[in-house]
Amino acid sequence: MLTLLKQEKFLLLAVIAAFVAYPLEHWMLHSGQPIALTAGLVLIAFIVAASMRVAHHAELLAEKVGDPYGTMILTLAAVLVEVVILAIMMSNEASPTLVRDTIYSAVMLDINGILGLAALMGGLKHGEQSYNDDSARSYSAMILTAMGVSMVVPEFIPEANWKIYSAFTIGAMVVLYTLFLRMQVGPHSYFFSYSYPEKRRKKVPEEEPEPVNLVLSISTLVFGVVVIGALAEVMSKTLDLGLEGTGAPPVITAILVAAISAAPEILTALRAALANRMQSVVNIAMGASLSTVILTVPVMEGMALYTGQPFQMAMTPVQTVMVFLTLIVSAINLNDGETNAIEGMTHFVLFATFIMLSLLGL
Repeated sequence: MLTLLKQEKFLLLAVIAAFVAYPLEHWMLHSGQPIALTAGLVLIAFIVAASMRVAHHAELLAEKVGDPYGTMILTLAAVLVEVVILAIMMSNEASPTLVRDTIYSAVMLDINGILGLAALMGGLKHGEQSYNDDSARSYSAMILTAMGVSMVVPEFIPEANWKIYSAFTIGAMVVLYTLFLRMQVGPHSYFFSYSYPEKRRKKVPEEEPEPVNLVLSISTLVFGVVVIGALAEVMSKTLDLGLEGTGAPPVITAILVAAISAAPEILTALRAALANRMQSVVNIAMGASLSTVILTVPVMEGMALYTGQPFQMAMTPVQTVMVFLTLIVSAINLNDGETNAIEGMTHFVLFATFIMLSLLGL
């Protein structure tokens, strides 16, 4: 028992933070903006700590079942955290653009941030890194389709018809995800795997795999998501109050939500890139982007239909340009089955541009 508590110390700290935050919520919200902002940022740190443990157990389950199921579990865990935080924040009367901005931020962070940094660092260490280009092409086409249908076309839908198109979007995303799952775990599963040369494997000493207790890992993963939801309830209120009137761009909150869910993926992707496992990086970065769009959209659209309050899903012109630039660059870079530092840098520059535009409020 003591060993388990030691292993889960970060999750335990998050639980303690939740028990402390709820009784102090009124005090934090009525002690001025500095206190509220500080409390919100501290709670974000605890949410990240809990999400790291969720991702760790998702990673254990992934290793147990192997690819391509493994990558699917990792990305689904990250998206689950994001959806839970978004749903709670939207229930607290958050900005109607929060869902759109979070999905947009997640795609920028996953493709330009994670993939860009991983390809850059991996390229500087190993030169050209190989992967299965079938996976990159499949991901790119589906991300472009999903974002076009759910976040570009809504700009042209009359307000009176939003419920009809919202229901259509839910159906389209379900069909896309069903096809994606069939490809990933069915007859096209080889799209998402790559056979590395044996000589490269010998350079990395094999480690004894950590024993996996399926019941414990699944239970801890679910419990971690519940704790994240509890912390997000207080965090959303304190952060909104703390940022109110400061002049901070509204998209900052969306970036924080996207960063929380992506934090564990960043570490996993960087470890994979430095170990010369670029296929894992592509699966994590592109798979997380696709899962974010294709799973978050139907859940949040369903919530909008239930409440009768539509979200602003259509991207701004600047966001649309950045998404198309990102997907065009990724289609060019990920078309030959090899990445290098130059390709990583092009994505990372796009990520820096996204951050600059966000700070400018665009």
